[in-house]
Order: sequence, then C-alpha cells, then structure tokens
Amino acid sequence: MLNHLNHSRLLRYAGLFTWVVVGVPLLYLYSWSWLLDSDGLLEDASWLGRVPWGAICAYLLFGASYAWLSRGLGQRRTGGFDQFALLVLTASAVAVSYFTETGLGSILLMVTASVLPWMLPLSVGIAWLLLSQLIIVPVYIRLDLPIFEAVMQSVLYAGFSGFVFVTSLVARQQSLAREEQRRLNSELRATRALLAESARVNERTRISRELHDLLGHHLTALSLNLEVAGHLSEGRVKEHVHQAHTLARLLLTDVREAVSQLREGGAIDLAAALRPLAENVPALRIHMDIETPLTLDDPERAQVLLRCTQEIITNTVRHAGAGNLWVKAFRDGGTIVMEARDDGRGADSPVSGNGLRGMRERLLQYGGELQIETRPQAGFALRLTLPATVVPATTSGAPVPDTARVVPQRSSGGVT
Repeated sequence: MLNHLNHSRLLRYAGLFTWVVVGVPLLYLYSWSWLLDSDGLLEDASWLGRVPWGAICAYLLFGASYAWLSRGLGQRRTGGFDQFALLVLTASAVAVSYFTETGLGSILLMVTASVLPWMLPLSVGIAWLLLSQLIIVPVYIRLDLPIFEAVMQSVLYAGFSGFVFVTSLVARQQSLAREEQRRLNSELRATRALLAESARVNERTRISRELHDLLGHHLTALSLNLEVAGHLSEGRVKEHVHQAHTLARLLLTDVREAVSQLREGGAIDLAAALRPLAENVPALRIHMDIETPLTLDDPERAQVLLRCTQEIITNTVRHAGAGNLWVKAFRDGGTIVMEARDDGRGADSPVSGNGLRGMRERLLQYGGELQIETRPQAGFALRLTLPATVVPATTSGAPVPDTARVVPQRSSGGVT
C-alpha cells in the first residue's frame, strides 16, 4: 500500500500524523465541558474570553507551516519564504509549550527536526535543533522541576529529535542518490541513443561502400565488356547483347542511387539523442525546442553537443536556482546553433569553472563558439555554435583564437 510513496512523502505524512495526535491531549486539556453550566447550556458569551486562543492559534499555525514546508521535499527549490516559514514553525511549537505549560511543544519540535536537513546546512540544523529544545527549559521550571531536571528533560527530547533529524538526513541523502542515479541514467540513455545512431550511420556507410566497391566496379566492367561485345557481334546476337548492355547500365544506375540514399540517410538524429536528457529532472522544467529534422553526419560533433547539453542542465540544477530551462537547437546554414536560457537568479558575471571551460574546449576543438550573457536576477543565457562539417584549417599557421567569450548581460549565479 505504501510502496508508491517515497521517503520524503512518508516523512511528510508521519509528521502530519504526529501533529494531529498532539492535538488530542491539547483538546483534552481544554475540554469544552468546563465551558458549560450545570444544565449543559452556555450562560453567556463570556466563555469566549476563556478559550485558549493562543495555544489553538499556535497549534494551527504549526500545522499550516509544516504542510507548506514538507510539500515536495527534495523536488523543489527552497527560497527565502521557506526560511521564514521554518522560523514560524519553530516559534509556534515553542509557543504551544508556553501557552499550555506542557511538553507538547517539544514533541512538535521533533516534527520540526524532520524538515531541518532539507532546509539548512548540517551544522546549522543541529544547532537549530538543540537551541529550540533548550528554549522550552523555562516551561519545565514553571512546572516545579529543578533546573537540572528541566535541562535533562529538554536534552531527552533533543535526543529524540536527533533521531528524527538523522532519519530525515538519511532520507535526503537517499533522495540525492536517486537524483544522481536518475541523472546518470538519463546520460546513459542519451549516450546509448547516440551510439545507436552512430552504429546505424557506420553500418549504412559500410554497406554503401561495399555496394559501390563491389557491385559498382563489377557492373561497370560488365557494361564495358558488353559494349565491346556489341561491336563484335552481328544479327540477333547483337540485339541480345545490346539488351544485356542496357540492363547492365540500368542496374548500375540503381546501385548508384541506392548508395546515394544510404549515404544521405546515414545522419545522426540529434533530437533522439538530446531529448532523454530532459526527462524527469526534479525541481526543473526543461522545455526543448529542437528543429525537425536536425541531423549531423559526424558522430564526434554530435557527441560535443550532447556533452554541452548535459553540462547546461547540470549547471542549471546545481547553481542557477531556476524553475525553468529553455533549450532551442536549429541549423543556420552550415552551422548547428543551440540556445539555452533559464529563469534563475543570475549574477554580475559568470565564474568560468570546469564546466564552462570544458564546453569551450570541446567547441573550440571543432571550430565552434560559446557566448554567455549574464545579469543579476535575469537568468542565464548561452549560445553555442558548431559547424556541421569540418572547418578548413587556417593557412597562415597562426593559432586559432579562443572564440568563447562572455558578455556581461545575463546569467544564472555561479554556473561553472
């Protein structure tokens, strides 16, 4: 029954269940029976002033904050509002303890511990957990517990919260491992599609070469011999030789057309290789617009575009803080053009890390070019150009200049 739920959803539902269970003793503490008179009727409206609105509001605020924070754990990007909601979540749990003068808030803080690994760095999350539990110590002191016992009570709840924290941390690590496995699987599928296309191209090229070298040469020799035989023969024999010569020339023409079709159809379909990269990427919607058909004869150049697309998606997921990525690929004359942009946070200028340097080196090796536009809060934009055929070498002997350049207008922050 629960097999279809992943770790993050199980944590979410477990936390909501705990929140509901905490409401049972809260309801018991403030039973409505004390609001009724001996006849079971309300005497007046003064009972409204005796309702523990503070505890009720804090309890409901905790549930709303937890429902907001726990939605799509590991499947979405956290922002500034999520950090504020985490503060509200912790404060409302502490408020429940102060309003009710019980340890119910400490139990709710155990639920809070389940979202800390998803929202904060490890060290900050641990400090947040301990500090939030120690804030409850004055409540236990007001319950006539000695200071030492009150601290031990908070430490005990902190230990339980630590167990929940570690459990949630393990779930997050498994979520990251699944994401890495998904990424590797998509890259493997894309590479397999490219290899299949390359194998198909190579096989068609081999068959066309064999047809040209074997049948073509033999049919040409046969046609020449039949032409000579036609000059040497007479009568009905000459007619049959002429017919055989005509058939040989027709067959030679058919073989040449078949060879041409095999060579023309032996191109790699870039769409089939690139689309698997965009499937099931969490926290990012990838919109691919690939011209149909978009083909390349050179498997190595197709591999360059595949690796560049992988790098664009990886950098957007890791660094851009974007929700959408648009990738467009088309042919412009003898050049393959790929444009990519996202709606991330941007930056003043991109930092050329291993990713961008690797893209530039791959493109430069085949005569390509990389342009980057960057501007804060305006996303990140890339434009790749790659000649579809071999670029003639320069005759001057001078080294080819680095054509990858940065235009500081648009970018997503920290892409490397």
